[in-house]
Amino acid sequence: MSGLPGASTCPGPGEASDLKFPLGAKFREPLTEARFQQLFGDAEQEPELLAEPRWSRLRRLWKRRARACSGPGPWPLLRARLPPLRWLPHYRWRAWLLGDAVAGVTVGIVHVPQGMAFALLTSVPPVFGLYTSFFPVLIYTLLGTGRHLSTGTFAVLSLMTGSAVERLVPEPPEGNLSGIEREQLDAQRVGAAAAMAFGSGALMLGMFALQLGVLATFLSEPVVKALTSGAALHVLVSQLPSLLGLPLPRQIGCFALFKTLAAVLTALPRSSPAELTVSALSLALLVPVKELNVRFRDRLPTPIPGEIVMVLLASVLCFTSSLDTRYNIQIVGLLPGGFPQPLLPNLAELPRILADSLPMALVTFAVSASLASIYADKYSYTIDSNQELFAHGVSNLISSLFSCFPNSATLATTSLLVDAGGNTQLAGLFSCMVVLSVLLWLGPFFYYLPKAVLACINISSMRQMFFQMRELPQLWRISRVDFAVWMVTWVAVVTLSVDLGLAVGVVFSMMTVVCRTQRVQGLALGLAEGTELYRPLRESHKLLQVPGLCILSYPTPLYFGTRGQFRRILEWHLGLGEGVAEPVRVVVLDCSGVTFADAAGAREVVQLASRCRDAGIHLLLAQCNASVLGTLTQAGLLDRVTPEQLFVSVQDAAAYALERLELTGPKTCTVWV
Repeated sequence: MSGLPGASTCPGPGEASDLKFPLGAKFREPLTEARFQQLFGDAEQEPELLAEPRWSRLRRLWKRRARACSGPGPWPLLRARLPPLRWLPHYRWRAWLLGDAVAGVTVGIVHVPQGMAFALLTSVPPVFGLYTSFFPVLIYTLLGTGRHLSTGTFAVLSLMTGSAVERLVPEPPEGNLSGIEREQLDAQRVGAAAAMAFGSGALMLGMFALQLGVLATFLSEPVVKALTSGAALHVLVSQLPSLLGLPLPRQIGCFALFKTLAAVLTALPRSSPAELTVSALSLALLVPVKELNVRFRDRLPTPIPGEIVMVLLASVLCFTSSLDTRYNIQIVGLLPGGFPQPLLPNLAELPRILADSLPMALVTFAVSASLASIYADKYSYTIDSNQELFAHGVSNLISSLFSCFPNSATLATTSLLVDAGGNTQLAGLFSCMVVLSVLLWLGPFFYYLPKAVLACINISSMRQMFFQMRELPQLWRISRVDFAVWMVTWVAVVTLSVDLGLAVGVVFSMMTVVCRTQRVQGLALGLAEGTELYRPLRESHKLLQVPGLCILSYPTPLYFGTRGQFRRILEWHLGLGEGVAEPVRVVVLDCSGVTFADAAGAREVVQLASRCRDAGIHLLLAQCNASVLGTLTQAGLLDRVTPEQLFVSVQDAAAYALERLELTGPKTCTVWV
């Protein structure tokens, strides 16, 4: 097979080869971008594309996307939107059914007390937590792609929703509401919570329509973990009044955690000894059971359902001892049987709750997508991030019609589902059966359940979130920047609020990325003897250099924030400004690290080309990707340089400089990265 035109063959066994200066030996001719397109691309179409206006190119890409979207028939589209049509025909009934059934029932048993507990955290009656543990789970089973994901009530979302509900529907300052007034207040709060679920679901569906599943990447792992850890502390402090039997109003807004602590310390002498005793006994059972489940995870056939055991024991104790009447202990009361009447949330409230729905939608998708990705990588399958947006959007939107509050995947029940042997989304159906049995038949058994027990369940479920702080020493060793992001987000969540802390964390995380793109470090590189490889000079004293040839590699995007640094680096090393540098005849600009360039960055390169031409310096560009090359072309680069000055690699550009521009003398080459 013939080689490239004009290229010579490699030396044979008996032939001498130039091992010291391989670039001087002509194994092939240096390849420019134009020559590469002639040999391996569409020679007629490429110049056309380079000169094609931006709007024409966008219109052509839009037409291509439209043809791609209109191509598949209804059946592929249905299979894409209903994942059970893909995985159910391949379901291994004998191997997976028992594990899914056991895991689903186990998770369903935990959903019952946890749903009621998180409903109190949301400032709505407990039964609405059961609704939120049923409808979203059922919908995600039909639409989700995470085989091991468990959805339902989530402490962070419940805390965020409860704060918004308390702000939108505050309790009258005089208190002492009658039964009818309490029912009206609860109905208004349920409507506000359902409206927030509707709003967050609509936002996620809008993100799905725009294919914005990539937005989950803006919530980095340190931000998500710091957010959940800080929210866990909020949950702990917010449940202190219930643990102590103190009828204190819920604090909202900035510094709510410290306001709650101050109010609890002030009212501590008025705490109820009976409720304090119930809380202490509940925590004394729940916390050790959690530890046993973690330590003996591999030995236990299924995790011990400590929550449901505690609920049953507390209900029996309260009923037999009449704790509600003798010691005025707050109990759950009657749980209405059946399902609520479908009702469209008050759309007039949407403008008021939009600012609260947006962070809830982001937290829902970020936590759910990260959890699904963790277990997908562990069990070797893939998830569709945009389908996850669709699943959680539909789940929140439809469940809001049944008075559910915002929901998402949950850390505790997902881990429980995996530990109990769950294999597919089918486990969600068994979980729904357990919650359904409580809604239809078993609800009266929870009448005497003390609310203090639900507060203890809220606190014990935060164990995994609190223990995320143990990762901080390792994070410090791996990345100081990520450690700073974690700490800034956590402090903002604790001191301000969950939604403001999320905003601070995202902004600070993005700022660290921007700042790191502006910190360009220089490393002098030289040519490794006998090769075409360039390595840092500090690695070896045997690297070769060429005087008059300067190779500059810029390893960061070229945009308005980095254009100044880019200009200063080149001015100093090429002697274009006031700096001092060795005389340079040829400069090779390695663009392999420039992932994108905006208009300001492209104009900076064009100005560099003009200044190099005026200074008698030959500018060569190497390894520009198609996007960067298109932007530079639109900015007028080809008016300053010729197509023969654009190369496919640094080696080709250096070989061209050595052979065509007659750079001779002691081999020296300074490469800055």
